[in-house]
Amino acid sequence: MKTVNNLLLANVMLLLIIALGIFFDIVGTAAAAASLPPFNAKAAKKILGAYQAVKITRNASVVANYFCDVVGDICGTVSGAIGAGIVFSLVQYYSWTNIVLIGSAMTSLIAALTVGGKAIGKNIAIQHANEIILRAGIIAAWWENMTGTEILKGRR
Repeated sequence: MKTVNNLLLANVMLLLIIALGIFFDIVGTAAAAASLPPFNAKAAKKILGAYQAVKITRNASVVANYFCDVVGDICGTVSGAIGAGIVFSLVQYYSWTNIVLIGSAMTSLIAALTVGGKAIGKNIAIQHANEIILRAGIIAAWWENMTGTEILKGRR
């Protein structure tokens, strides 16, 4: 709570963490909804990111589990902690006495942004699954080229 002295910075951090959770949920959902044949055709033509998109699509359950569940849970926990820090800072700064009401309002705001954002994101992910996964494949290819570390190593 001591690090949440700047309320503007804390609110920006909160929104970034929520947005990160929504972003990873979109990619995880798109992985589950993507179709493999277009990526196989692009990989045969050596299009950048297509090979990685094939691996992401073939391992959709692992990718969706990690991106939606693991990263989503971490973002949810961190956003809750930041929200609690903001509430305690507001109570100390403004000398408000009803911490339960303020805490409930913050919890409701975080939940509304997270659930609403993920609902909109899932719709986008399902409608544009192949485009999202190809872009994720391009990012994965860039990462592999920069670091020499293969993503989804040992996977089919």
